[in-house]
This record gives sequence, structure tokens and C-alpha cells, in this order.
Amino acid sequence: MADYQSEARELMRLVGGKDNIVSVAHCVTRMRFVLAESDKADIDGIEKLPTAKGTFTQAGQFQVIIGNDVTNYYNDFIKVSGLEGATKESVKQAAKSNQNWLQRLIGNLGEIFTPIIPALVAGGLILGFRNCIDSLYLFEEGTKLSLRFLSSGAASTASCG
Repeated sequence: MADYQSEARELMRLVGGKDNIVSVAHCVTRMRFVLAESDKADIDGIEKLPTAKGTFTQAGQFQVIIGNDVTNYYNDFIKVSGLEGATKESVKQAAKSNQNWLQRLIGNLGEIFTPIIPALVAGGLILGFRNCIDSLYLFEEGTKLSLRFLSSGAASTASCG
């Protein structure tokens, strides 16, 4: 287990200090910050850190890509900063304050329609399978043709050997 405390102190300084951090959490590979003033973050300085793979801002969150060891990095960051850890959901709610009204509207619409996407996909697949089965004529003309085919003796000439 690596010790990231000195680099965590440097990251805290580069994001604008403890007073600039509203909330912090992590996901699988990234540290997720909600910053009071995102302009205070020194992006070039952060990207020069040895463990930082990159940065970006999405949905009001400033995210620093750390990699697979983000859990240990996050734990050291919490120790050094004295901040309380937050859940991903609480960071998401705090980040809404950094979004404009259009971003919040689109986010809310996404949260409404995301749960019904599987039902729409399943319905589309069922309709597609139904249309394919209808075009095969398994029980109407298809069976009549195959019975005529068998009774006409064509089956014996169509067999191998």
C-alpha cells in the first residue's frame, strides 16, 4: 500500500485549498471534487502530479483521474485534508449548484427517462422478433407448401444420396 499523503497535500493546494472544496468523493478511477470556485484549480499543476492521469469537468464536478489505486489515494487525501468523505450521490447533488439551468433540466430529464430505457429496448426487441416470425409463414402458407413438397415426391429427389 503506497503512501500518497505528500501528493495529497499538493493536490489539495492545487485545487484551491480546503476552503475551495465543497465536497469530495471517489469512484473506481477518479477523485470527484465539487469546488466552490472552479477557477482556482491549477489544472496544469494537477496534471503534472505523478499519479494524476488527467483532469476534466463534467456535470459540475471537477474530476482527477488517478487510476486503480484511487481508494488508497482518497483515504490519504481525507487524512491530510481533514475533510469528511462523501458519497457519490451527495457529491452529485452538491455539483448541481455548479450547473446552469439548462444542464440541471437535461440532468433531471435523464433521471426520469433512464429507468424506462430497458423496457423500451425489450419492447423493441419483442416487436422485431414478432415481425421476423410473421414473415416466416411457419403456420400458414409455409406448412401448406412443405406438405405439398413432401407429397409430390420432390422430397425424394431433394434428398442427398
